[in-house]
Amino acid sequence: PDSYAVVYKHIGEDKGIKKIAAPKITPIVTNRDKQSPFLLAVQNTEVAPIEPVFVDYEKDMSRFKAGPLDVLYKQNVKNDIARLVFRFNTGSAIDPALSVAAGYFDYLGTAEKTRDEIVKELYDLACETSVRVDPYTTTVTVYGLGENIAKTLDISEDLFRNAVGDDDVLEVLKADMLKGRADNKMNQRACNSALQQYLFYGPDYVKRTTLTNKELMALTSDELLDALKSLFTFDHTVLYYGPASAEEVKTLLAEHHQVPAEPTPLPQQFAQNVLTPAPQVIVAPYPSRQFNYVQYSDRGEKLDVAEYPAIRLFNEYFGGGMNAIVFQEMRESRALAYSAGAYLANPAYADGTYYFRTYIGSQNDKLKIAVEAFDDIVNNMPQSDKNLEIAKTAIESGIRTQRFNGIDVLYSYLNTKQLGLEEPADKAIFEKIGSLGMDDLVATQEKWVKGRTYVYAILGDPKDLDMNYLRTLGPVRVVSLEDIFGY
Repeated sequence: PDSYAVVYKHIGEDKGIKKIAAPKITPIVTNRDKQSPFLLAVQNTEVAPIEPVFVDYEKDMSRFKAGPLDVLYKQNVKNDIARLVFRFNTGSAIDPALSVAAGYFDYLGTAEKTRDEIVKELYDLACETSVRVDPYTTTVTVYGLGENIAKTLDISEDLFRNAVGDDDVLEVLKADMLKGRADNKMNQRACNSALQQYLFYGPDYVKRTTLTNKELMALTSDELLDALKSLFTFDHTVLYYGPASAEEVKTLLAEHHQVPAEPTPLPQQFAQNVLTPAPQVIVAPYPSRQFNYVQYSDRGEKLDVAEYPAIRLFNEYFGGGMNAIVFQEMRESRALAYSAGAYLANPAYADGTYYFRTYIGSQNDKLKIAVEAFDDIVNNMPQSDKNLEIAKTAIESGIRTQRFNGIDVLYSYLNTKQLGLEEPADKAIFEKIGSLGMDDLVATQEKWVKGRTYVYAILGDPKDLDMNYLRTLGPVRVVSLEDIFGY
């Protein structure tokens, strides 16, 4: 622990004890191409391959209109459980107060019913209702016994439209959020996550999508209630997975879901990743003997479906897990990292861009050697035919055993539509992956990864990091925890 290190430092100074230099670590030669007799026996065992099942949006689900709303429908033929979801194209990145409103919603009742009475009523119906706010979507979900979904929807909509505020509850909620925010700044994982968001999207995004502590405390009950009450005035998509027929769902919505004849449109919005035309180093101070390091590069390339198979193979081979090059080289062979990884991320939406990211978690005194070693394997990727076959097998096995069931079919459709595609990419990947070889893998690395320009982000103690070395990577900018969290 750091406190022990401080005590030891003072004892050493008093008695003239010299600091012990870290021992030199000799890299272990990896045995990627060797196999044990047991592994060979397992690999040589003949088994019938599991055939993949690809979701077919024309057969596995239905789409129809219910008044002005689009409905995605799949019937549950297994049991009597239903899930009804209302999905809105807005979220905390568009209106940061929405996530506060959703938390507030969980404690409110109406003029006619207390919160406890509502909870008991839902319990008796074996149903529940919830609100979830993500950065770009908000979902209101009604879940439980299919025969009671209509009653539950009535309760949910009555609560949305007639909720009564409670200032005492709101003050406690705000106090809890302030405590959580303070705790986040003392949590290394939370700080690292905030730094990466700052790195990917930039300071303007953090300011735009985060309420400051002052803004949080200034929120009123009426403002939060208005955010919830106005939600159903906006256009939204309905997802239904349950035992009811499509006609029964249309009737359910017509009789129990109140929407305007012409809901206000909500176009889908996403944040653009920050491009990286020039190198830069961002350091966020955090008092620790360990650092978290990320290098990030986005050159602005747009979605190309033809690249899916090769990129999937590169990610599995290079940074995918314990069999990947990054883990074997950085952790097992050279003992330079507690954690390490790398991936080339496909765009998350049709107009998005590709970015490449690597990360290391290690000791402060290993910063220079770890970064240089990582740079070496990124630009001079080790080649192993055995690792290549393991990567291909892992991808094929994953696709063979992957199944989309229940409401996941509907979410798969939404994700595919978000990319501007007509069918999931896994089918094309499965058909192509077996024919890819080492030449294809090297070509992908050279096209997409080698020689990129990076912005580097370090979470660590500047007093204990080699700042002179960091300046060789690019201009160094020190930011505060308030900068990266937005509060």
